[in-house]
Amino acid sequence: MSLHVFYLHGFASSPESSKAIALMRALEPLGASTHIPDLNQPSFRTLTITRMIAQVRGAIDAVETPAGPSPDVVLVGSSLGAFVAVHTAAADPRVKALVLLAPALDFGGDADGRLGHVSIADWKAAGSAQVFHYAWNRAETIDYALYDDAHRYDAFGVDLPIPILIFQGSADAVVSPAVVKRWAAARPHVQLEIVPDDHQLHASLGRIADATKAFVSSVLR
Repeated sequence: MSLHVFYLHGFASSPESSKAIALMRALEPLGASTHIPDLNQPSFRTLTITRMIAQVRGAIDAVETPAGPSPDVVLVGSSLGAFVAVHTAAADPRVKALVLLAPALDFGGDADGRLGHVSIADWKAAGSAQVFHYAWNRAETIDYALYDDAHRYDAFGVDLPIPILIFQGSADAVVSPAVVKRWAAARPHVQLEIVPDDHQLHASLGRIADATKAFVSSVLR
């Protein structure tokens, strides 16, 4: 078995995030090849869901060998990265399982909401907005095309008959636990773990790492 695990970081994050590194290290004893693509590239400003999905599928393409069987792929997605993971899996049968961390499943669906401190309405009117990039520790411009493109993708309309493990913080102020519960309740193959934590899930990282390792080992046995 050729097992490849891809970690898809969240919005304004990076491959150096503590969750990415901890989870990939936890999976190494399974013999997995781990990958953390930088979804900020080639330009944070022009980021779109479509571009990220294409980037992830290209990364999966890159680990295939002409003479061998298709690799078994697990996607681990955090926040917006989880939204990307869901839609990548929907279009790629090589993805055998998902692990979603505080998944932003309704991204693009709340025109009255906010992106950080910026209202969606103001972002749309201006065509771009300044947001704080936590990984780079500075303000960056992001085009409204990200949110506009997200309207093309409806996570609630996706049928994914693969094992899915979700971790959601009960005190998450960014992703609504109610939305995640509703998405999971409609899918019998989803295992939802509600943990006493916020959006970053840092306090639950050890539990998440252990459970992710056990989950990946069981579904790909």
